Amino acid sequence: MTVLPSGGATTDAAKRPPLPPRAALPALCATQITGWGVVYYAFPVLLPHLTADTGWSTSAATAAFSGALLVSALAGIPVGRILDRRGPRAVMTTGSLIAVASVLMIAAAPNVYVFVAAWVVAGVGMAATFYQPAFAAVTRWWGAGRVRALTIVTLAGGLASTVFAPLTAVLADHLGWRTTYVVLAVILAAVTIPAHAFALRAPWPAAPPPDEPTNEPTNMPANMSANKPTAGRRTPVARSRPFLVLTLAFALSGFAMHAVVIGLVPLLTERGAAATTAAWALGLGGAGQTLGRTLYATLARRTGVTTRTTVLIAAGGATTAALSLVPGPVPLLILLAVAAGVVRGNLTLLQATTVAERWGTGDYARLSALLAAPATVAGALAPWAGAALAPPLGGYPALFAVLAATSLAAAAAAAAATLGAAAGTRLRVRGGGA
Repeated sequence: MTVLPSGGATTDAAKRPPLPPRAALPALCATQITGWGVVYYAFPVLLPHLTADTGWSTSAATAAFSGALLVSALAGIPVGRILDRRGPRAVMTTGSLIAVASVLMIAAAPNVYVFVAAWVVAGVGMAATFYQPAFAAVTRWWGAGRVRALTIVTLAGGLASTVFAPLTAVLADHLGWRTTYVVLAVILAAVTIPAHAFALRAPWPAAPPPDEPTNEPTNMPANMSANKPTAGRRTPVARSRPFLVLTLAFALSGFAMHAVVIGLVPLLTERGAAATTAAWALGLGGAGQTLGRTLYATLARRTGVTTRTTVLIAAGGATTAALSLVPGPVPLLILLAVAAGVVRGNLTLLQATTVAERWGTGDYARLSALLAAPATVAGALAPWAGAALAPPLGGYPALFAVLAATSLAAAAAAAAATLGAAAGTRLRVRGGGA
């Protein structure tokens, strides 16, 4: 310990940033599994039961779900601003309450209009509880260790469909879709409300200066460094060419990936799989997401950021094309669904880390929400668009071919985003490519 002339003291420990809250990471893991499982993944499993019971059209019910994703995209921007300033506890606890209320409204909806209104409310709950606020919490609290913490959260989130798609299918077979949603709402309340209220109480660290990269994660190699923004830059990040082109790439990719997730069950049933088998395939795709996320840190060490973005989006197109072209047997289609999940898992981490890697963490929640909003809007339109396009295209295999082409267009946009030249802030790896 060194005693200062002023009488104060400093130690190496005093210079370190405060430790992140211990309870936050397991709490966020549990709430991401439950939130995604109940509010998102239950819907494609319950959709056939819902339409058969109510007589509502598949396109109308799917449009309501798409509306929720659209509201989530729009609400995510003000939610991000609040979270940057005040932290995640109040935002995510309130979001949990809203999400539970919306699921109960969905279960009780007497007509399609109330059903649509309930999904609009669900969209607000999504914006305040899904990945974006969780990523913002982890990025600020964990700082240089954020990649490992983000990986853990997304590993857990990837299990949402694995846990809740089969569970929802079993409940629906015995209870009907309305009672199933009530049971799921009770689970959602029991897990997420107390977890967000009590585990996210730690002080919210002060934000670093906006648009300035922070220290890189400790698991990155020594020859990887971040360049600071050019001193004379005048264009705000959110209006710069790299940001806008990257936003386009994520939007196209998001449209394709969301449509694939929602279209997987009808694709498999069209190919001869039983509804329960198709639900299990959707769940195993979630297991694939978990597997994929364990590979992301290694991929990040071995590739440059633009190469990584382009390759992952193109891989999403390749798995979608395979699902379109391969007629069976069903076990092979399930393996392809798992492979598609592996790619989706990596894409989730890519989007979670891209803002911090290129532009720092000072405005992370706001910039991340802006980057994600068009992708979420595209994802919101995808379930409705997929259901509407499949019949005139001749079925879900043809739809998946169109979605594969969309992913390849997204990969081309990602390759065109010359981030290093335009922003001067991307990570560079000696000899590692773009």
